[in-house]
Amino acid sequence: MRPRTVWQALSGPGFVVSAWPWRAVAYLLTGALAGLLTLTVLVLALTLGGLLALVLVGLPLLVLTALLGLPVSWLERHRLRLVDLDPAPAPHRPLPAPGPWPWLRSRLREPSTWRELGYALLLAVPLWPLDALVLTVALLSPLSLVAAPLQMAVMGGGEEAKILKLWTVTGWPAASAVAVLGLALLALGAYMLGAAAGARAELTRLLIAPRESELGARVVELSRSRLRLVDAFEAERRRIERDLHDGAQQRLVALTMTLGLARLDVPPGPLADRLATAHDEAGRALAELRELIHGIHPQVLADYGLTAAVTDAADRSPVPVDIDLQLPHRLPQSVESAAYFVVCEALANVARHSGADRATISGGHHDGLLSLQIHDDGRGGARPGAGSGLTGLADRVSVLDGRLSLSSPPGGPTLLRVEIPCERTERCA
Repeated sequence: MRPRTVWQALSGPGFVVSAWPWRAVAYLLTGALAGLLTLTVLVLALTLGGLLALVLVGLPLLVLTALLGLPVSWLERHRLRLVDLDPAPAPHRPLPAPGPWPWLRSRLREPSTWRELGYALLLAVPLWPLDALVLTVALLSPLSLVAAPLQMAVMGGGEEAKILKLWTVTGWPAASAVAVLGLALLALGAYMLGAAAGARAELTRLLIAPRESELGARVVELSRSRLRLVDAFEAERRRIERDLHDGAQQRLVALTMTLGLARLDVPPGPLADRLATAHDEAGRALAELRELIHGIHPQVLADYGLTAAVTDAADRSPVPVDIDLQLPHRLPQSVESAAYFVVCEALANVARHSGADRATISGGHHDGLLSLQIHDDGRGGARPGAGSGLTGLADRVSVLDGRLSLSSPPGGPTLLRVEIPCERTERCA
């Protein structure tokens, strides 16, 4: 396989006699020139902007100076092709609207713009002198040694040659030995040039042009971490539900029974009235706790699956609900939980806002996709961002690579649809 980067070429045979050392030389040489030009433009822009800022004319120039990284990074991404054949896409987002002002606002708000400005400052101050130093040490110095016989013939009258302006060799044997040493150092310098160019290219990749494969790996890892968070969140919800069900709820049940028995043993009077009040308050607290536990994670969902949980939610809805679900198998817990809470939020919105006489929940699992539709015959006009709570549910569904869509024209009807890709687990009990 042909190498696509100078780093890959360095580890392979025949590097010295390939085109990669010359590509590295071109990369470092153009880098030194680009850095020197960037430094010149930056000094002039800051100087003129600072002087003219007193009359407000320099302020736009200072703003434009902040965008210096854009052309520099554009040039750097194209220069990168000398030592790295992988694509180097720009990290900027598409413009929201055409025109100079939308472009300016969008670019000034992007983190990549300021990262590119930082790279331009690196190029202008420390990087280009390093490029020039590497070229001098790894290329020009060995070439001066190789040219020793030529210097002796042209400028030394065939008797002596000045090497790097540091020492003098006399005689053709000494000049030839220096030339052989120069060839050896030139071969060693080729590897030094390749390593320096590869390091510079990796720095450019890191700051302004990450590889598509790296971006893809980051996206995959981000998706996996989001799924892990969802699973951890669901596990924590189930733990809280169990703790409340087995702990606080059982204590309230015992308290309610104790107060009820005490009422039976106390004759009518003020004490009996207080016990009756306490018994009623304990009963209401128990009912509220049960509702809270049900909202955290209903036990019916964990035990019997999505169909049973949706049926239970429909039975508690003040609006009559027809159910037509085809789910003979259990689905992953995170999928069932997300779908259930979408249904609960939709039924709550139907009861609060729609004025509907009837609602319908239908759907099923086919070809690796769970699809649910919640339909009502209400007045319509629902919007996801108008306090309906559906925006957060849409985010939760998107974590599972799902999609939530809403159709609710004024006058109705309203149709909420959720689709989540998933595989079945075991058959429902």
